Amino acid sequence: MLIQLPSAPNPRAFRGIGLAFPLAVTPQGALATASDNAKIEQSVWLIVSTANNERVMRPEYGCGIHDLVFSPASPQSIGQIVDELRGALVAQEPRIDVLDVSGEIPAGESNLLLLRIDYQIRANNALANVVYPFFITEGS
Repeated sequence: MLIQLPSAPNPRAFRGIGLAFPLAVTPQGALATASDNAKIEQSVWLIVSTANNERVMRPEYGCGIHDLVFSPASPQSIGQIVDELRGALVAQEPRIDVLDVSGEIPAGESNLLLLRIDYQIRANNALANVVYPFFITEGS
């Protein structure tokens, strides 16, 4: 009689596989997918680019930085945006540890805030970052 021991869970399964963001079609005509580290990066980008209450069935998904689009380009506003972004990522992306979130206004771009997100992927300890361009004081 052969006894089969249960196999260890696949650590890659936690990182997930799903549709690529933004949606794309492969040359074979199928919807493109993403997995592993690419899927986590896309998930971070999606959280940052989704406003609170934007998704009908998941109103808590996203982050509140979009409520601050018309805020002045001041250190207080940047701090509020960074804190809001960090809280959203910690609460909504369990596959990463957020190491740092910072905001910087490039010289000559008074309405552009570059949000840099440094994170570590828990499954493999890989370090990664995303830079998200956020436009403040829209319309000026």
